[in-house]
Amino acid sequence: MDFKSLYSFLEQLQANNSKEWMDANRDTYHSVRDAYIDWLDHMNIRLNEIDPDYFNTPGKKAINRINNNLMFHPSKPIYKDHFGAGLDQRSKQGDFYIHLGVSESFIGGGYWHPSSKTLKSIRAAIDYNGEELKRILNTSSFKKMFGELIDDNPLKRSPKKYSEKHEHIDLLKHRSFAVSRNFSPQQVCSPNFEAMVIETYIELLPFRRYLNKAVTV
Repeated sequence: MDFKSLYSFLEQLQANNSKEWMDANRDTYHSVRDAYIDWLDHMNIRLNEIDPDYFNTPGKKAINRINNNLMFHPSKPIYKDHFGAGLDQRSKQGDFYIHLGVSESFIGGGYWHPSSKTLKSIRAAIDYNGEELKRILNTSSFKKMFGELIDDNPLKRSPKKYSEKHEHIDLLKHRSFAVSRNFSPQQVCSPNFEAMVIETYIELLPFRRYLNKAVTV
């Protein structure tokens, strides 16, 4: 995959974010998009080889629309500044998200802004066995790669039914349970990017499995 072409297209799109420009450059868009889908198909095969529980997710299913949803966010530009895709995309579970964009590129995993039902299930798992989640989060290799949970405006008070003195109250106050690893465009365009994607996937597995189990038990 020529990721330099992907970044070049996105930069031009953001400088000319209009339907007229996209229509005039639609062939280039499809060329870049198809190449990205092919790369996702390749990664789908590679990840399936290393994880027996991997959920087959072809590139066309994995890739997200490049159009912003203007019905709910009318002030946003027509088109996004990135290509997003979710591999290992099992229904109602957290997928393995790849985000390659002009302003940032990262790989993330977990649950970002989950539904109230999902959040309730995750908190119940933490109440029952929060030690396991903390062990995962505090693993040296995990902390080195991802740092802390993304601090997405956690609750100031304990959630309903949980005491402020709960031993895992710091986790219970989170509204999202997700982590991410940032990449520079140079890293994405390097020959080592595929290996970095695989090592990120492997490092995320215990975290994602804990959360996915929490929402399916």
